Amino acid sequence: MNQTYLQVRVVEIKPLRFTPAGIPVQELILEYCGEVIEAGYTRKVEFVIAGCAIGGIANQLQEVGLGTVIRVEGFLAPARKNSSKLVLHIQSVQFPRAPSSIVV
Repeated sequence: MNQTYLQVRVVEIKPLRFTPAGIPVQELILEYCGEVIEAGYTRKVEFVIAGCAIGGIANQLQEVGLGTVIRVEGFLAPARKNSSKLVLHIQSVQFPRAPSSIVV
């Protein structure tokens, strides 16, 4: 199974492009920073990964601002044939609401 769920920050958005068939493609650079439990120990994990959305998801992401936190679900695939570089192909996206301010 190749399924990935991440909450990431958008650090770069490339211009929306279209395939020869006219399908929109949105490429982004995403940053993850969080903690996981590994072998009973907390481990801090930070990385940057390329993301790609095609079709309706690309349209949803084209107006996202830099620094926006999004939750994505998708799969990992090589950037191109025989490449060791991975790209997260985004199949769904959610825009978590920022915590509301509490005024006392």
